[in-house]
Amino acid sequence: MNYPSDVLVIGAGIIGVCAAYYLQQEGRRVVILEKGDVGSGSSFGNAGWLVPSHSVPLAQPGAFLQAVKWMFNPESPFYIKLRPSLELASWLWKFRSAANEHAVRTSLPAVVDFSKISLDLYEDLVIREEIDCYYEQKGLLTLYETIRGLEIGTAEAALLEEYGVSSATLNSSEVSQLEPAVKSRIIGGVYHSGDAHLKPDNLVRELAARFVSKGGIIHTGVDALDFTTNGDSISSVKTNKGQYSIKQVVLATGAWSSGIAKLLNLNLPIQPGKGYSITFDDPMNPPSIPIMLAEAKVGVTPMGSKLRFAGTLELSGLNTYIDSKRVRAILRAGERYLLSDFSKSTHKVWCGMRPLSPDNLPLIGRTGRLSNL
Repeated sequence: MNYPSDVLVIGAGIIGVCAAYYLQQEGRRVVILEKGDVGSGSSFGNAGWLVPSHSVPLAQPGAFLQAVKWMFNPESPFYIKLRPSLELASWLWKFRSAANEHAVRTSLPAVVDFSKISLDLYEDLVIREEIDCYYEQKGLLTLYETIRGLEIGTAEAALLEEYGVSSATLNSSEVSQLEPAVKSRIIGGVYHSGDAHLKPDNLVRELAARFVSKGGIIHTGVDALDFTTNGDSISSVKTNKGQYSIKQVVLATGAWSSGIAKLLNLNLPIQPGKGYSITFDDPMNPPSIPIMLAEAKVGVTPMGSKLRFAGTLELSGLNTYIDSKRVRAILRAGERYLLSDFSKSTHKVWCGMRPLSPDNLPLIGRTGRLSNL
């Protein structure tokens, strides 16, 4: 199709839209292709956290053994549905290999830096483009209901301190003073004052609108089906809406990236991790700052008049089936930690697929074989 561009971006989630926006700022002509709607994937209903405090990777010492134990509990925070899949087996092997202290300390400096720079860029975007996405930098409070949980949390906080992520450990009374919506049974918490949050779908859609207003092009409902290559470069992409010529291409399709990369004979070690969120309208006595319910692995985020619970990690392939057992587990977690009354509040349940690399590091840069990808 004749839409002249310097760069074709495939995927209109947060990564694709941001890539297109900054390329446009540098004077490039950019076209975005998106198989659904803008921000309709995992960028839509996630917790909206901008958190250097969550730089410690999922693959850490003991994580693989814990994942095996949780494998037999469909309500667990991290659930792996076993299935005949070479990709899953390979990913799990790499995950196991990365779950050690040396690998964690190797990746932490990069992830912390990425997180801090991202937080600054988000704040700049919100202010410069006047985006209404409920952005606030109120920090993040992690709650613990067990002594063992608090010990693990303070150890992780001490590790992050070594890489410049400051925190404060609070006792039960100090937790209540900071956030009165927390139940008195909570024994303590860790507070990271530098973290921020926002409503992710608002951010992505409004930033995409700014991109379009400045001459950018977004085609929704366009699914990448195949590519044509010429030597070491991609010359065009075949879609359900026709063929697009390519000078440079950015692949930003999140959990779907591995499948699309196979069309180019590339192997990306990405597994789709299904997460759930429950968004409440006007709940009674909601918390005023983002909270992590540590043992339950559930995040709680205030978003204007709404409150969002987000949690669970499920490796079950690419599917958007909502498992009611996992939704109930998230709701029960809220009842255990918080005084808030959700019984009279209407709510919406959502699930999305986030892309997971085995070692938590992002996949960024050109490939060795294709010069313009």
